[in-house]
Amino acid sequence: MSALGQKLAERWLSLLVLPGALFLATAAAARILGQTHALDYVRLTERITQWARSPAVTTVGGQVVLISAVLAAAAGAGLAAQGLGSLIQRTALAADWHIWPTPLARCARTVVTRRRARWIAAVHRYQQQLNTDARSLARTGSRPDPAPRRAAFLAVQRIAAEEPDRPTWSGDRIQAAAVRLQRDHHLDVSVLWPHLWLTVPETTRVEITSAERALTRAAALGGWALLYTPLTAWWWPAAPLAAALALTARYRIRNAVDTYAQLLEAAVRLHATDLATQLGIAHVGPSDPALGDALTQHLRARAPTAPTSTGASPG
Repeated sequence: MSALGQKLAERWLSLLVLPGALFLATAAAARILGQTHALDYVRLTERITQWARSPAVTTVGGQVVLISAVLAAAAGAGLAAQGLGSLIQRTALAADWHIWPTPLARCARTVVTRRRARWIAAVHRYQQQLNTDARSLARTGSRPDPAPRRAAFLAVQRIAAEEPDRPTWSGDRIQAAAVRLQRDHHLDVSVLWPHLWLTVPETTRVEITSAERALTRAAALGGWALLYTPLTAWWWPAAPLAAALALTARYRIRNAVDTYAQLLEAAVRLHATDLATQLGIAHVGPSDPALGDALTQHLRARAPTAPTSTGASPG
């Protein structure tokens, strides 16, 4: 229990208090310096020195109250950042964008349409490059330079791995794993995954959980960027800090999502047959569309039916 308590205290300190204390220090600097004296460190030092010499701070009781207030405020800021991070993560994945409020759903639909058009155009350019390389190989007998073909393929991947269905790259990256598994093996991930998660080896669960935590931490970093943004109204140096946090969060979210999607797809492809064995579904060899259909049919919950009327009158 002591080791668990120490671990929880360390996580509380590293995830909430320390980032929150940095945010409070930045907010204090913004309050003291303002836009006019944004980089006047002498003014900042003098004001902090004055606060430190205040009678309310020099007493033991005052110091205890001050430290408690700072810790509570820092933890509160950390919780606010994590809450905003959850919102950022949900927005980045956009799994439920169809049921967003009407104005947001309309904007998301417009973004999906534009991304789909760009993706189709990029796929056509990639296919044209493949055809060009094939004709060159047939005509000259030597392999053409792969650089244009690789550049055309990367242009497709920068938009989406599969045809866009969500307004964000991260959302489509997760969706791409589900699309591929449905196309290749007739596996419905939304139906299969809860059952598969209970049967995969511990090492697989650890890897996937680590990817999920990395995504949560990256989204929380975006939450801190949102918290720092209002400070720019009082202190312009907060602007590059907020921008750096936002760009770092975007990069880490994409990396974490890509890692999670790869692990999810690999886990399903590797262990779907093990789940079928545990369920008593007969199969031979690797997973195939027939096994995918059998698994999905076996695991999908039946639709509820309306109760039959007995014709008895109430009372």
